[in-house]
Amino acid sequence: MSDDATAGALVPTPGQTVGPFFHFGLPYAGGESLVPTSHPGAVRLHGTVTDGHGDPIPDAMLEIWQADEQGNISTEPGSLSRDPYVFTGWGRAATDAAGHYRFTTVNPGATDEGSAPFISVCVVARGLLNRLFTRAYLPEDAASLAADPLLSSLDEERRPTLVGTREEGGALRFDVRLQGENETVFLQFPRHDA
Repeated sequence: MSDDATAGALVPTPGQTVGPFFHFGLPYAGGESLVPTSHPGAVRLHGTVTDGHGDPIPDAMLEIWQADEQGNISTEPGSLSRDPYVFTGWGRAATDAAGHYRFTTVNPGATDEGSAPFISVCVVARGLLNRLFTRAYLPEDAASLAADPLLSSLDEERRPTLVGTREEGGALRFDVRLQGENETVFLQFPRHDA
């Protein structure tokens, strides 16, 4: 027994994959709609989740957290029971058979001076030992992207994997590549083993 275990510290245990069944139980009606499509600032956030070979992952689940249009972080309850009048800043969506996901949300504002607006993204999929965290940055303001503390800490060639593409009509496309060439940059938070 290690000294840590005898001293009463918690000993890490190995991770386990989530299995193929979470996809059927965790998504819920309206989870992908942070705002109704009739909201004046409604925007579609969508993309495809692919594996290391570039093949779509048909049973991934994504969760997003974000600020509102003014950069305020919501403290409203009710994420699992949608109220179209309350913006909670949180949503959950599953990928379809083609690995595609979609949310209806708003363009977030910057939460801190000197940082670029972004949407926090969490990915869970069969075969992953842990959920993966990343960010989807808005592409419009090149100066704020260049000055953003997280983006500027990355190698220049890796930064584009965190920046969405604005499509005709205003939709924001953000593809997630789990491995391989152009792998999305994933984040590790303190006390979360990747």
